[in-house]
Amino acid sequence: MIKITLPDNSVREFEAGVTPLDVAKSISEGLARNTISAVVNDKQVETTTPITTDATVQLLTWNDDLGKKAFWHSSAHLLAQAILEFYPNAKLTIGPAIEKGFYYDVDFGDESLSDKDFEKIEKKVLENAKKGSTFSLYPVSKEEALKVYADNPYKVELISNLNDGEITFVTHDNFTDLCRGGHIPNTSIVKAMKILNAAGAYWRGNEKNPQLTRVYGISFPKQKDLTEYLELLEEAKKRDHRKLGKELGIFAFSEKVGQGLPLWLPKGAALRKKLENFLSEAQKKAGYEFVISPHIGAKELYVTSGHWDKYGADSFQPIKTPNEGEEFMLKPMNCPHHCEIYKTSQWSYRDLPKRYAEFGTVYRYEQSGELHGLTRVRGFTQDDAHLFCTPDQLMDEFKKTIDLVLYVFGSLGFADFTAQISLRDPENKEKYIGTDENWEKAENAIVTTATEKGLNTVTEYGEAAFYGPKLDFMVKDALGRKWQLGTIQVDYNLPERFDLWYTGSDGEKHRPVMIHRAPFGSMERFIAILIENTAGDFPLWLAPDQFIILPISEKYVDYAKKVSQLLENHDISGLIDDRNEKTGKKIRDAELKKIPFMIVVGENEEKDGTISVRRRSEGDLGVMKIEDFVSYFKEQSKTGFEFNV
Repeated sequence: MIKITLPDNSVREFEAGVTPLDVAKSISEGLARNTISAVVNDKQVETTTPITTDATVQLLTWNDDLGKKAFWHSSAHLLAQAILEFYPNAKLTIGPAIEKGFYYDVDFGDESLSDKDFEKIEKKVLENAKKGSTFSLYPVSKEEALKVYADNPYKVELISNLNDGEITFVTHDNFTDLCRGGHIPNTSIVKAMKILNAAGAYWRGNEKNPQLTRVYGISFPKQKDLTEYLELLEEAKKRDHRKLGKELGIFAFSEKVGQGLPLWLPKGAALRKKLENFLSEAQKKAGYEFVISPHIGAKELYVTSGHWDKYGADSFQPIKTPNEGEEFMLKPMNCPHHCEIYKTSQWSYRDLPKRYAEFGTVYRYEQSGELHGLTRVRGFTQDDAHLFCTPDQLMDEFKKTIDLVLYVFGSLGFADFTAQISLRDPENKEKYIGTDENWEKAENAIVTTATEKGLNTVTEYGEAAFYGPKLDFMVKDALGRKWQLGTIQVDYNLPERFDLWYTGSDGEKHRPVMIHRAPFGSMERFIAILIENTAGDFPLWLAPDQFIILPISEKYVDYAKKVSQLLENHDISGLIDDRNEKTGKKIRDAELKKIPFMIVVGENEEKDGTISVRRRSEGDLGVMKIEDFVSYFKEQSKTGFEFNV
């Protein structure tokens, strides 16, 4: 008999060879019907996989993220099967599940796939799914696998990098694929499927490799779920920050300036400035000092930090000067510069912590196919800060930093988030710098602090920065999409590499601990997500234009200017629409531009020193004295969150 431990820590005994499906049946028939995958000893397996030793078992349904992963990965096989039925000469590569749905990368050779072909492939997928074919996973020798895929260089490359004994194929119906496993029991569970789009993608993400067609799809166990998802996608299109950014005059791109380098237009610059001022005020209250570092640095700076070894080959190449052998780099990170700022003085334990903050622009080369609006760019500004503290101060400083992040999120309407503890990959330590001891100290500090703060956490291995573990904040937006925003990192390694020290109470030299943090992450990415989360209808305090004054004729433009100046004196920003248009049209245009307040002025308003106020989406608020409107505005623009140090 073997012992099976379930997630609630209950233990059941079974004969060796029991399957996850058998375990589910022993609990209830209903659970067995809904179980589509399982995790055995931390490895995702099929429901029919025999368990021969004591094990921990988690049964997965569609409602579990890993259940969806198995569902979508299996659907990728169905997609590949259908593609080959219409394109028998196509060469398949890989087809993984992704956060929402799946894709399959295909080399169509001389043929091509267009959106006109999507419907017939979708029909074929569902036709094949109805057969209820079982997914069967079985081992194959390396020699045999290479024979099977002799005419597919992509699969050959994948197989060549695997060891004999770790290669498996999966078969359903008349289709076989190279696959390591994690499938649903049979195809009939897939009831709805849609191809979302097809795009170019380089083999293994390298632009020097052949370009493939990446076919994206989504599938569900119910048609209703697909319908709801497609409605959500339509809403997402309306909220697309690239579309709204252009319509609202926030940012633009220029081919002459270069790909991935956004131009901030006046309204976008105003929005950024308000965000910067908001965070600067909180940072000042929290004891941060503001610094500025150059946009370039000597190559040696990044050799010292380790960035050159890790990213040099794939980054912007060094800038050469007329002096032979002199090389500079576009700044990929702010942290090496801040280490050098710390080094300009000698510090004692009494001086620490030192908290250096900077809105520092950095530059990283992204392949053109990876660029996407503001979310993936080549030049972006980090709301960066680096704290240098004693080991005894670390926990307290980390907690304060979490408080700052929570204040930012709360003020900007991001209430639904998870804190992801991003740790080193224990199986691939050569990716990282520093000693095991330093890593253990840093990881323990993050885990302990997150627990003490009562954060809702998940742990991900292999997601750490190369110099230290992170606490990444994964935020859900208004459409339920998940984004990585703020980050806090603990670093024992850069202080060593830059030979940073302070004098302790014992009169000896000691290494400070370094905390990296960015509540926004980057201004570009944050604003993109903010645009989509709010649909461009920003919180009142943040709106680039908070009011627009609409004089009913040119006779009242001077009074409009007077009102505008009075409001600007109270840090309420806006503009005047003095076009020769009817007031109704001006109001409609202001609504489309998502301006919060429309202020109409005419003869009566000028005579009485008042304004007629409309609020977007609410309508007429009546006639007000200017000072009463200011008071109303100030009250309405409060975030409801206070930052207490």
